[in-house]
Amino acid sequence: MAELTGMVAVVTGTAQGIGRAIADRLEAEGATVHRVDKDTVDLSDAAAVEDYFAGIGDVDILVNDAGGVVGQTHTPIDELTDDAWDAVISANVTTAKNCTRAAARSMKKRGYGRIVNISSGAGRSVSLTGIQAYTTAKAAQIGFTRQMAHELGPHGITVNCICPGFVLSNPTSQAQWDSYGEEGQRALLERIATRKTGKPEDIARGVEFFVSPAADWVSGQTISIDGGHSLF
Repeated sequence: MAELTGMVAVVTGTAQGIGRAIADRLEAEGATVHRVDKDTVDLSDAAAVEDYFAGIGDVDILVNDAGGVVGQTHTPIDELTDDAWDAVISANVTTAKNCTRAAARSMKKRGYGRIVNISSGAGRSVSLTGIQAYTTAKAAQIGFTRQMAHELGPHGITVNCICPGFVLSNPTSQAQWDSYGEEGQRALLERIATRKTGKPEDIARGVEFFVSPAADWVSGQTISIDGGHSLF
């Protein structure tokens, strides 16, 4: 029997790339997966999120993958608008807060839950794109993970975090990779111990571990899945 048979999972950011791979992986392990993207529900709208989770019922697993740079590129800090900053913070941090708050209600009631936040290597270092709000938001997700692990642990809920490295997972990351050119790509790979970029499935396997019985006593942890980039 698959490890997650009978479990109900919500995975956000499933329209493409990492989120889709995570949802596929959890389904392969037997979970019933509710896939959420921006066309499903506005995760920055707290009331809409509450309604969505109420419609699902009890949730065993939540993976907060929704986020990203919302189409932005680097703007010097002295030219950055409040709207641009707020959009990235909302897409990454507010969405995770809204979903965690909604899922925690049923998890606490039943004394069981698994929450995984998908941050970024930018949250532990700097953003390669230079987007200030993005690295700030991803660092905030790591702090949110620690605090939620501390708060929810007594209720049988574990909360962990994954910081992906450079994963060619969607048109944005592909465009970023292409923009480096041959020399820039070589320089990036030389900073990765395994000398290769990641795949969405690499991140999905990390999520699978955190939500599996094998990780029953693992909480509040942040792991970099980046081919060894964070070594340098």
